[in-house]
Amino acid sequence: MSVGTISLGRVKNVLAEAAKRGVTEARARIFGHVLNPTGQRSPHKLLRKKLIGEKVAGWYPYDINKDDPLILARKEQERLNKLEMLKRRGKGPPKKGQGKRAKKSSK
Repeated sequence: MSVGTISLGRVKNVLAEAAKRGVTEARARIFGHVLNPTGQRSPHKLLRKKLIGEKVAGWYPYDINKDDPLILARKEQERLNKLEMLKRRGKGPPKKGQGKRAKKSSK
């Protein structure tokens, strides 16, 4: 009788471990976490950080935006559209000679 209860307890533990592992894997998949059950060192934490300065310059061989005329044309068009929208609302740049400095001197 004691042999049967030991094996039953062992089976329950194995099932509980499997369920726990499954839940952990599902949670990692849902929330986009990296699963590391062994606890070994991983470069994931370093790779998650934003690249800054020299690292970015070293990573990309050249500035992609500078070379592509389609990207430059699209950015210029977006800038002109934004400027037009601001002008329609009366928030555009002032005409030449009517800025802050000119208003100060006339007072």
